[in-house]
Amino acid sequence: QVQLAESGGGSVHTGGSLKLSCVVSGLPFADYCLRWIRQALGKEREGVATVDGYGEPSYSDSSKGRFTASKDSGKNTFYLQLTDLRPEDTAMYYCAVDLEHGGAWSCSDVAVNAATYWGKGSPVTISS
Repeated sequence: QVQLAESGGGSVHTGGSLKLSCVVSGLPFADYCLRWIRQALGKEREGVATVDGYGEPSYSDSSKGRFTASKDSGKNTFYLQLTDLRPEDTAMYYCAVDLEHGGAWSCSDVAVNAATYWGKGSPVTISS
């Protein structure tokens, strides 16, 4: 059974930082595309970052320069460091394993907001 266990959400003021974690278990292979996708209340899902099978991150225009995605292969754990947070970053943040769009080695299309397996989400709230 594939599971994605998320942690690290919270509430901070504008300019603050948070670090999200996502532990992936149950997959019979180690290399896959991991997506970070957020959804604000009343809005569509938005991809903010990906990490491919090499551990190489890609970012959306809204996250570039402020968010850092990384992978600890030994722990099957992915991280999303959020810095310089703004009220418009308020959303539920999901990590998701994508086995359908591009594969483990071609994961740079951050705009894809669909995936195969999803975590339950981490709430991030930014107050001004």
